[in-house]
Amino acid sequence: MALSLTFPVLISVLLFHVCLVSTAKHSLHHSKTHSANPKQHLQQAYRALKAWKKVIYSDPKNLTADWVGPSVCSYTGIFCAPSPSDPNSLVVAGIDLNHGDIAGFLPEAIGLLSDLALIHLNSNRFCGILPRSLANLSLLYELDLSNNRFVGPFPDVVLALPSLKYLDLRYNEFEGPLPPKLFSNPLDAIFVNNNRLTSLIPRDFTGTTASVVVFANNDFSGCLPPTIARFADTLEELLLINSSLSGCLPPEVGYLYKLRVLDMSYNSLVGPVPYSLAGLGHLEQLNLEHNMFTGTVPLGVCVLPSLLNLTISYNYFSEEEGICRNLTSRGIAIDDRYNCLPDKPLQRSQNVCDAVLEHPIDCYDHECSAMAPLVAPSTAGPSIAPGPADT
Repeated sequence: MALSLTFPVLISVLLFHVCLVSTAKHSLHHSKTHSANPKQHLQQAYRALKAWKKVIYSDPKNLTADWVGPSVCSYTGIFCAPSPSDPNSLVVAGIDLNHGDIAGFLPEAIGLLSDLALIHLNSNRFCGILPRSLANLSLLYELDLSNNRFVGPFPDVVLALPSLKYLDLRYNEFEGPLPPKLFSNPLDAIFVNNNRLTSLIPRDFTGTTASVVVFANNDFSGCLPPTIARFADTLEELLLINSSLSGCLPPEVGYLYKLRVLDMSYNSLVGPVPYSLAGLGHLEQLNLEHNMFTGTVPLGVCVLPSLLNLTISYNYFSEEEGICRNLTSRGIAIDDRYNCLPDKPLQRSQNVCDAVLEHPIDCYDHECSAMAPLVAPSTAGPSIAPGPADT
């Protein structure tokens, strides 16, 4: 059967292994794992895949039906590439079983696949906890386990992977706090949305290389820490949708000068929007809907040079400065429904606005821990359809 790896994925695996091969040629020292006979690596891969097939309990698309015999490079979903230690020999460099609907779990034997640069298992029914032997995959560059049924605390075994750049754990059942070490690892993309992660977002960021961070649809609670500014040199997309955040939006968000997408929707954020957001010159999409923001929509946000879409609906804004009143004239899509904006259609009732705006919040006078919601926040997530205006 044909390999299921897409062309871009094939290219990425090939380039990664070519890079390793080139490095190996000029290196005087290799680890024991990767200086071994590549033929032994294929034998180990055969043992690992044979053990894995034994714990696959449902394979409705028969993707693993041809996982028989030692010719592992011909298996469906298995991709081989030149060995880093011997470019004339092949090793198992990638696994792609995306959208296979396979049920089972990952055996300890998966740690024998020590040449893997890529594992793509999204949209299956793999379950259980991740085996500790994953730490043996020192060349692993991309790990996509999204849309499965993995459980347990955040799998810190992934933090032991020295080459990992792309981590996708979304749509599983991981729970508990995020380890601060997640943000000190040299990752380019972090997707942990739609799990059962709790506690606070770590405050002790030590700097990160991530360009995309998606925390959405978890139950973190608390505030977004000012140390988010340590993402400034790399972060381009920050999504914290429906993450049970409260308190004010820290001005340090405006230091994330490379941001293109900022989505803080469906939380319990309060107070005014910090004017520091006017410094986000690359920002294309800003979504603040379904929070409890008050005050003025800052002119500095509305004149951002790259802005394409501004969503501020279901808040308590009472004024829009200057061009903010007519952003469509600049070709910018805006949704400002259900606020307290005079002379705008589909706004909240005067009674509701008066009750909320009577007690403005000064974010400089309130510690995060002292913040309390003005009204009980809705538990409805972003999949809930908008309701009618307040009565």
